[in-house]
Amino acid sequence: MRLVVQRCSRAAVRVEGETVAEIGTGFLVLVGVGQRERAEDVEWLAQKVANLRVFEDHDGKMNRSLDEVSGEILVVPQFPLYGDVSKGRRPSWAHAAPPEEASGWIERFSQALESGGVPVRHGAFQEHMEVELVNDGPVTLVLERGGGPDVAR
Repeated sequence: MRLVVQRCSRAAVRVEGETVAEIGTGFLVLVGVGQRERAEDVEWLAQKVANLRVFEDHDGKMNRSLDEVSGEILVVPQFPLYGDVSKGRRPSWAHAAPPEEASGWIERFSQALESGGVPVRHGAFQEHMEVELVNDGPVTLVLERGGGPDVAR
């Protein structure tokens, strides 16, 4: 699973002009699912995201977690995160999980976040989305564990 985590002051997802999800302070998390996911990797990533200390404390240092700022997470499915552009100019999706598999892993990731007490909103799976983001900082992190073709099992 490959994640792009963006600290935000607000984020929203629209489908066909209608807002389907929005949050205030928190994280917009773009989620790509690979073909070789494992439950323990998905659980690890959820715990890592929920506990990231990237919100500023009173001294201006990134020292506070999502819980400490009463933050939320907006999870947005993003299969292009597994796009391979090493050959040619058009991405290959050969390493991305098929949609029916990917949706289950994204649901599992979201449930793991929620079970840790994090409020989670969701983008729309297999829909053309407009994603609006006010990246606070900006702070953007890429997290990855498992899922890819070069991961030893």
